[in-house]
Amino acid sequence: MLSWDDFESEDPIAPIKPNQSAVAKPAEAKASLAEAAKHKPVAQEAVEKPAAKPAVASQTPPAASVDNSASIVEKAAAAVENLDVAAGLEELDMGAARLRVEDKRIINCHLDLNQLVPFKYDWAWQKYLDGCANHWMPQEVNMTADIGLWKNPEGLTDDERRIVMRSLGYFSTADSLVANNLVLAVYRHITNPECRQYLLRQAFEEAIHTHAYQYCVESLGMDEGEVFNMYRELPSIAKKAAWSLKHTRALGDPNFKTGTPETDQELLRNLIGFYAVTEGIFFYCGFTQILSMGRRNKMTGVAEQFQYILRDESMHLNFGIDMINQIKLENPQLWGEQFQQEVAQMIVEGTQIEIEYAKDSMPRGVLGMNAAMMEEYLQFIANRRLNQLGLKEQFPGAQNPFPWMSEIMDLRKEKNFFETRVIEYQTGGALSW
Repeated sequence: MLSWDDFESEDPIAPIKPNQSAVAKPAEAKASLAEAAKHKPVAQEAVEKPAAKPAVASQTPPAASVDNSASIVEKAAAAVENLDVAAGLEELDMGAARLRVEDKRIINCHLDLNQLVPFKYDWAWQKYLDGCANHWMPQEVNMTADIGLWKNPEGLTDDERRIVMRSLGYFSTADSLVANNLVLAVYRHITNPECRQYLLRQAFEEAIHTHAYQYCVESLGMDEGEVFNMYRELPSIAKKAAWSLKHTRALGDPNFKTGTPETDQELLRNLIGFYAVTEGIFFYCGFTQILSMGRRNKMTGVAEQFQYILRDESMHLNFGIDMINQIKLENPQLWGEQFQQEVAQMIVEGTQIEIEYAKDSMPRGVLGMNAAMMEEYLQFIANRRLNQLGLKEQFPGAQNPFPWMSEIMDLRKEKNFFETRVIEYQTGGALSW
């Protein structure tokens, strides 16, 4: 086998590349040397010229010829000294006028998004502050009583166990789907820094919620594979996940950009499906069932986790509705009659899917409720979502059959609810049933 030492420094014309030297056959190497010998006078003439320094093939191959004489510190200093400042300043729009609050917009705003103030949407900043005050962690909740009840064959009825399993099965992956849509799609297209500030807080809360469901599953000793894969195995849960993905998938395309009526409507469609249906309807049957269980002093640890989650989700919903309505005000051309009908249909579709889930998770009356009562409650919730978006109710006369839910879930009392309870969150205070 040949090596670089086989070549003399006076043969620079036909050097063998490093990757060739390791595999060259002796005959081929000999031919190369013979060819180089023909040009030897030229090579010698080049060596005699002081300006031309011959290549020395017998030392370091070209691929490894790196100047290591300078230290890391010296190289860094040289790089900083030669930094092209102009390229970075172009992105920062150096010399631009200071931002005017009236120029801010929720979407399609081309102002500097790094500047949080001056605020235009104070409601968004306030919701960020409220979300921070509502901080909690799953491990703060004592699950001892739940573990004993769950492991006791006489502790819960089959129908009650079905509710717990179905709820954890749906929610354990639903908040992951929500977080993915939020981080990978929605955040990119909202062009207001105070709204983005809340979205960052919401994304963190979604992570806490997924953590909470995992904590419940682990504490109760459930089959994690069965619970977390339930959204791909049970039709009533799979349908909810499929609907959410269908109405939020488009924004995940990295090539998607707002700025046209079609793409702006697609963003608005995503936000409505995301906030008004997924978080505004699909969560309500499961929350009602688990909270009803907690009121009966059953699975109080799981119920406490759900109540903390519900408070977060209620704020997510309020923020989303406010953002959607602000986009409508700033872009009235998007809110045409045909699109309004499409939105109303989306909410009705979501309601029907959640009613199917209620029937599947509650085939018989349990915990003071049944599927018929839940159907009316979901229709009542759907009317509220339609009203919040300025649309006509689709279920006239629907009432809330669970008056005890008004202090926890009814949005009419949500503002007062948060004002009077928010301090307890700051210390991770336990809930009482």
